[in-house]
Amino acid sequence: MSVALVAGTIVAGLASPAHAQIFSWRDADGRLVLSDARPKNGEAVRSFAVPAAEGVRTTRETMAADRSQLYDDIIVENSRLNNVRPSLVRAVVQVESGFNPRAYSPKGAMGLMQLMPATAREFGVRNPFNPDENVRGGVAYLRQLLDRYDNNEQLALAAYNAGPGAVDKHGQSIPPYRETRDYVTKVNGIAGDGADRPVKGRTKLYRVVEVVDGREIIKYTDTKPQ
Repeated sequence: MSVALVAGTIVAGLASPAHAQIFSWRDADGRLVLSDARPKNGEAVRSFAVPAAEGVRTTRETMAADRSQLYDDIIVENSRLNNVRPSLVRAVVQVESGFNPRAYSPKGAMGLMQLMPATAREFGVRNPFNPDENVRGGVAYLRQLLDRYDNNEQLALAAYNAGPGAVDKHGQSIPPYRETRDYVTKVNGIAGDGADRPVKGRTKLYRVVEVVDGREIIKYTDTKPQ
């Protein structure tokens, strides 16, 4: 018995005396896994003795709709404005946060696209846990990286994960970090082969720099500035 959860509770029945050992760990995607069998591939686990229990039942939060659909309009609109294919943005959100707008990493990355504080400030994201602001800033940053690496998605993704400094340090190639290589592979696998890649020149975009509270904020728009 193995159950993967995003959030859940264990309920132990007490109908007849028995003994159960429950193991918990997080898989490669960060999901909580509960099982009555110890994992075989070396994950760090915690175990819990469940005395006088005839079984274990897991429950999870029920959602009215697939969480990813809640933010699709935001993703599509910002992808259009920044000339980034929507499937790439969806894949980044999936890998970064699992479409959890309240996600917060130990390194300080925040929200759906896991923006670091400096990146949030650069792109004028005041509340990184607000889906609209977070996706706007995250897609604009992804566009900036695509421009930097001549629309090479793999290098842009590597820079999104490890930072452009790491990509440049290794001769503008994917750094030899297992986390970064796994990240690029995982995002590419979800995003697909680029069938929804924007047609070059289909949308004319304007790069606008605004000054807010003394800080320059970069935005992209399909409306010609006055």
